[in-house]
Amino acid sequence: MKVKIFDFEHEVDLENAINNFIKNKKIIDIKYQNSHFYAGNEQIYSFSALIIYENDTKIYDK
Repeated sequence: MKVKIFDFEHEVDLENAINNFIKNKKIIDIKYQNSHFYAGNEQIYSFSALIIYENDTKIYDK
């Protein structure tokens, strides 16, 4: 079992990264969270996910 953590400022970037990463992997669970904070006058968003997975290529060898 392994884990992978992703963190992006835009939700579309997170979505694309996850979709690319999970190819040919057996996904056990995905934990997701978002948050925002202020840095000066700028509001910054954080979209993150923790993916628990196994490299199980046997289920894709057809």
